[in-house]
Amino acid sequence: MKNPVYWVVLAGISIALIQQGLPVRSQGESQSDNKQMDNITIRQGETLFLSCSQGDFVTHTAWLNRSSILYAGEDKWSMDPRVSLVTLNQDEFTIKIEDVDLTDEGQYICAVQTSSRPRTTSVHIIVQVPPKIVNLSKDLVVNEGSNVTLMCLANGKPEPAIGWRMLSPSDDSLSSDSEVLEIPFISRYRAGVYECTASNDIAVDTQTVELTVNYPPSVSDGRDVGVTLGQRGVLQCEADAVPEADFEWYRDDRRIFNGFDGIEIEDAGAFSKLTFFNVSEADYGNYTCVVINKLGSANTSIILYEIIEPTSSTLLQGPGAVQDGNSGTSTVFTPTCLLLVVLLQLLLKF
Repeated sequence: MKNPVYWVVLAGISIALIQQGLPVRSQGESQSDNKQMDNITIRQGETLFLSCSQGDFVTHTAWLNRSSILYAGEDKWSMDPRVSLVTLNQDEFTIKIEDVDLTDEGQYICAVQTSSRPRTTSVHIIVQVPPKIVNLSKDLVVNEGSNVTLMCLANGKPEPAIGWRMLSPSDDSLSSDSEVLEIPFISRYRAGVYECTASNDIAVDTQTVELTVNYPPSVSDGRDVGVTLGQRGVLQCEADAVPEADFEWYRDDRRIFNGFDGIEIEDAGAFSKLTFFNVSEADYGNYTCVVINKLGSANTSIILYEIIEPTSSTLLQGPGAVQDGNSGTSTVFTPTCLLLVVLLQLLLKF
């Protein structure tokens, strides 16, 4: 019976010869039995079970990974805490490796020494790794008209397929089936959230990039406002800009500030309101709303004009009244009066 040291040497020689594709012979030159099992594919993080049959008259047995011994019989040689013995009897020799990683990939050999000659069983382990995005463009802020490049890199086994798409707002026309997404001369309508997807047979990994596009302000056409003297009047201004625009109000060339002559200015995002709580004659006229951000400015004009309400005397006079330009008195001609005049003229003829 061979001693443990001799067995280690024999096992090492067997591995070397198998890796070179050479026949393995025992000390007595009798050819060993070499069996190649089908490849085993396992996912990263799972538990791997390695098993081989023993048979009769076994004197020594071991599981080996490349050039290192994992187990020699019941003796654990590996320092890896993930490796443990499951079964060792006359029929079966099984070990397990928990939480399998990519470094565990490769050839494993079960070497059995019988009373006559060695027997080996080898198997190649393939470790599949789910995709993981490892390098992604940061969130970007660019000016309208710039050229934009988004990059996404991922690891995995099998090698993952990588793609880009515009996620929000959704736009199927803007996509890429590669690691790079090119957006030339970007417009404000391409701003949004972009998603990179890395996928293989195991899983899918996704990450997003937010793209902000700055552009100069534009302003909606102002709507003129008519207000009765002494009533409340509101002028409104709406802007579209990124970053948000600041608002300024002017009367002729004079800037108006909040609280000026009882006027209130209220800005809320893309809107600004100029409020008169008690419109006077002096308030009627032309006002200008100016919107400004770091990329430019725009403006619009709004007229505050007077609405004259009809008086009670005007309502009583009705549409047939004739106004005396000097005295301010009115003479009302009705159909009955006209008829009497006509009859009087006829009577005078007779």
